[in-house]
Amino acid sequence: MPQIIVLPHASLCPDGDALDAASGATICDSLLAAGIELDHACEQSCACTTCHIIVREGFASLNASTEVEDDLLDKAWGLEPQSRLACQAIVDGTDLVIEIPKYSINMVKEGH
Repeated sequence: MPQIIVLPHASLCPDGDALDAASGATICDSLLAAGIELDHACEQSCACTTCHIIVREGFASLNASTEVEDDLLDKAWGLEPQSRLACQAIVDGTDLVIEIPKYSINMVKEGH
């Protein structure tokens, strides 16, 4: 089973984490199942960029991004060449190291 290593994020995962992820699952679903509350304002319908992540290791193992995802990523804060929307990036058998950017475009968060 592949692992997703999450680099420390001040509010979502202060100490970082390493979690098992099922092949075929999205990175977003894997993080949520592990209790890491990644923003996903559009309910994972590829309509926003709140689940933007940066894949530091294992990027080439992910499914190819679509034109819709690429267009949305152009609006993401802190865009990098290894950026993906976690709701669209599907885990295969390769371990991943991801970084959750400090900011997202989500100006309002429920429960905060």
